[in-house]
Amino acid sequence: MSASAVFLIIYLLFPLFVLRAESFRTVVEGSVEVTSERPAGNTLTIGINSAILINLGEERRFLHGIEIELSAPQAWLRYQGSLVMSMYNNLNPDADAGIADLEGSRFAFEPLPARLQITYQIPLRQSHGLRTNPYVTVIAGIPQTETFPLLFRLTPVVKGTTNELENMTFNITVRPILSDEGAVRLIPRYPPQLRNRPFTVLIDDVVINNHAEQIVLKEGERHLVILSEDYRNESRRFIVERARVIDLIIELQDPTPLIIFEAPQNALIFLNNVPVTGNREPIPVDPGQHEARVQIGDYTLIRTLNIQRGKTYHVTLDVDLTIHEMD
Repeated sequence: MSASAVFLIIYLLFPLFVLRAESFRTVVEGSVEVTSERPAGNTLTIGINSAILINLGEERRFLHGIEIELSAPQAWLRYQGSLVMSMYNNLNPDADAGIADLEGSRFAFEPLPARLQITYQIPLRQSHGLRTNPYVTVIAGIPQTETFPLLFRLTPVVKGTTNELENMTFNITVRPILSDEGAVRLIPRYPPQLRNRPFTVLIDDVVINNHAEQIVLKEGERHLVILSEDYRNESRRFIVERARVIDLIIELQDPTPLIIFEAPQNALIFLNNVPVTGNREPIPVDPGQHEARVQIGDYTLIRTLNIQRGKTYHVTLDVDLTIHEMD
């Protein structure tokens, strides 16, 4: 019976024996941890009748799935139909590197195609959007995180394998498939005289109800607005990066309007007929109309200011000398 016929029989019977735990012996070559913090993944070497363990890291929020890439030697092309890959979860007992007698639930079983680069993808979300194509095989079913670690195994399906096949090794790289999301952590900093007053956060015009927690967002540019009766309103843009958490510091400010005067040192400045002295620091004022007067020698300039809550006003006197060349 040919190797392809043997595999066909096994493949047709596969649904009958994946429903219960299976006992088997294998050589565990090592383990890898899949995490969004290591997008390039990890690479090990796997041989015939051996396996690797796949663990999930602690940061799983941005994991969309797991990609397993096998790089085969050139000689593999002569052995089409000789090997199958299988994957297990719910392992018992916990496996370490070396020869292990294990029991687990087999959730994937595929013939190894005659290609030098073979890629499998394991979805971890219901709406994963992954699709099988001529270069990638998407595994049916979604293993739950509590069933990890997974075990990926290569086994022959024919008897009488050659020494070349027995000693053949594959490089296997396991990497995360990341979602197109990131997160932002808002860190408010309060003015000393106005601590812990309420404020509303909007991101892209959507109210964020619990902004004390990390906010998961699609990657790309986002628009943040802070609204409050106790602080100055604020508007800014920020960038959400894939699978990263960024800290966004919010400097909450007193909403009292401020006026800042800028004029030559010999200028006399008056606000509502009161001299402005000192180092020309920002002057807090009440909202409403105010009169600013600036004097230099015999020259006086008066302006009326309509001051609004939460704004800062710069009152600047520019003295310039203009020269025109005449024909």
